[in-house]
Amino acid sequence: MTESLRRDGEYEHAQENPYGNPYQGARQHASSPVNPEWPPPPAQPPAAPYAGFADDGQPGQPAQPQQKHRARRGPLALLAAVAIAAAAVGGGTAYGIQELTGGDTVAAATSTNVVPSSQKGTVSGVAKAVSPSIVEISATSNAGSSTGSGVIITGDGEIITNNHVVSGASSVKVRTSDGKQYTAEVVGTDSKKDLALIKLENASGLKAASLGDSDAVGVGDQVVAIGSPEGLTGTVTSGIVSALDRDVTVSTDEGQQQQQQGQGQGGGQWPFEFGGQEFNGDTGSSTTTYKAIQTDASLNPGNSGGALIDMNGNIIGINSAMYSATEASASAGSAGSVGLGFAIPVNTVKADLPDLRAGASN
Repeated sequence: MTESLRRDGEYEHAQENPYGNPYQGARQHASSPVNPEWPPPPAQPPAAPYAGFADDGQPGQPAQPQQKHRARRGPLALLAAVAIAAAAVGGGTAYGIQELTGGDTVAAATSTNVVPSSQKGTVSGVAKAVSPSIVEISATSNAGSSTGSGVIITGDGEIITNNHVVSGASSVKVRTSDGKQYTAEVVGTDSKKDLALIKLENASGLKAASLGDSDAVGVGDQVVAIGSPEGLTGTVTSGIVSALDRDVTVSTDEGQQQQQQGQGQGGGQWPFEFGGQEFNGDTGSSTTTYKAIQTDASLNPGNSGGALIDMNGNIIGINSAMYSATEASASAGSAGSVGLGFAIPVNTVKADLPDLRAGASN
């Protein structure tokens, strides 16, 4: 078998002609060389137009027909074209390449520009683009009620939040940025990472957030936080990334979490340990430690489970802990701007999603 390339870029297969006659069997490509052993074609092509006289007064050479260059588009060229188009669209580039090449590994996704170019790099642009993907969560348990935040990750209502926001909840209500109310069920929890996945009932057409790459975050990067502190839905604050890989220790004890929730949205402060010190109360005896992004963007009770966002509108972290100075600490001489907030890196969230969707409960 031999292969020849059609003019439209596709390959065709033809049987070899044992008699060597070019007029039988496979067609020649326009640019294929002529075998000198083949007989000449039955008729001569029409003569080229006469080119007139050269500058020396001698008859000029016949004008040669202009060659038309046709791009050969084989499988590799087609793949490259699809890859470029996918990159222009953004978001699913890595997955598109994986499907075309049959590879098992997905390349790291590049940052997607969620914010319109006219508002790129502005806090107002980020707020307008991402606020529809942030919700307020009200959870009720035997110990009382609590308010937190969450991030929509699918159009049909999957929402990521902190485990301590919904831990032990008998009822979970969600309000979206447009004021609609939904009932939600807890799908999976991971107390060791302080993450939970909830799912809205009868939801569709929601705006899912773009999950970015927390490994690409640098100290000093400008960020925006959106959540519902003190029940104030859709509150926007901004700051920078203050530090990376901070060891933050939180409680994994459900009873301890419910006790904190029972303090209500006005005083419920999630206790955590950092640098060998406890903040916002007692974390209890059962704890876990994770690497967090530190930010000076203002966070308050109710921001837990909300979004930390880069200036392109990508979620880079889930806000999980914040330090609030008490009157006692202020009187002890530690008064001043606090600006200590911590977020779970979004890459940790993405790695944990399969277990949460499978109904993990730990």
